[in-house]
Amino acid sequence: MNFNNDSVSNKNQQANYKIAGQSISAPQLSKNDREWQNGYGTRSDGQDTNSQNKPTRKITKTAKSLIIYFSRSGSTELLASKIANQTNPDILEIVVKDPYAGNYQKTLSRANSERENQDYPELNMQVPDLKQYDTIYLGYPIWAMTLSHPMTAFLKTYGGRLTDKIIAPFMTEGGYGQGDSVQRVREIIREQGGERDTFTKALVVDGNKVDQADKRVTQWVSQVHADNN
Repeated sequence: MNFNNDSVSNKNQQANYKIAGQSISAPQLSKNDREWQNGYGTRSDGQDTNSQNKPTRKITKTAKSLIIYFSRSGSTELLASKIANQTNPDILEIVVKDPYAGNYQKTLSRANSERENQDYPELNMQVPDLKQYDTIYLGYPIWAMTLSHPMTAFLKTYGGRLTDKIIAPFMTEGGYGQGDSVQRVREIIREQGGERDTFTKALVVDGNKVDQADKRVTQWVSQVHADNN
């Protein structure tokens, strides 16, 4: 009975999760560590969070910070929303032309092939002029202990525009940490001609526990702000 009540409570709580006015769905938040199995088998909506929503895009002429994120199953999107609630930034969701499958095994097979062949997904999005932003929050899930491929594709395409920025990486993962993802972000930006960037400490959250991360987000955002002053 308590499990059922907890499930209903979780669903009601998720109904209030929003980013730029759109609802966020992250069903894995209802799973404990044993059920979640380090993210193994986590399904998505088959459209990288956008089966019911338009890709998140909030661009203004005055914001000095920008959240750029990719989310397959909703966890990273929820983490992005928590950061946005405290920083009032512009927001840009990374969108690929061919979304990843809702089925975990199919996504895993595709991701393995992309990584082995370095054949990263084609983007389907418009990116604004990034010159107005001092701080860039980069959000992504960890795949195979490294940077997820849509973020890799984004940086390989637009990393040259990230010059003289504070780069604040945040990520969701399956319990094994950030891997070499931040190192990869640095490397790709440099390869594309970006320079003189300052990197903050990364925010790393288990994908099934983002709903419990408010205090950590607050502390991390405060540190990012301190690095910006």
